Amino acid sequence: MKKLLMGVLLLAAFAGTSALAQDRDDWGWRNHRQDLRQDYRDRRGDIRDIRHDRRGIAYDRAQLRHDHAVGNYAAARRERAEIRTKERDLARDHRDLRHDNRDIYRDHAWGWR
Repeated sequence: MKKLLMGVLLLAAFAGTSALAQDRDDWGWRNHRQDLRQDYRDRRGDIRDIRHDRRGIAYDRAQLRHDHAVGNYAAARRERAEIRTKERDLARDHRDLRHDNRDIYRDHAWGWR
């Protein structure tokens, strides 16, 4: 009787663990869809950042022209430094956008839709 009870409990334990294992996603399809969704979200964010940086650079260039016109060369030097910083940020955003586009293309090429 004791062996029978232990056998039934052991069988129930194995059945329970195999039932839990069946819910697993072996190929990771859900993760790939989420990855593609995240790439699209990153791309939209990068495009928004690029627009924002371009507007900021245009404004700083207008301030730079004004500073040169009134002869405030110290302020012009600061404006040039800000422009360089924003242009570096713009280049990083373009690189991120290029990488996101590449990731999206590769995910579509492998059929992760």
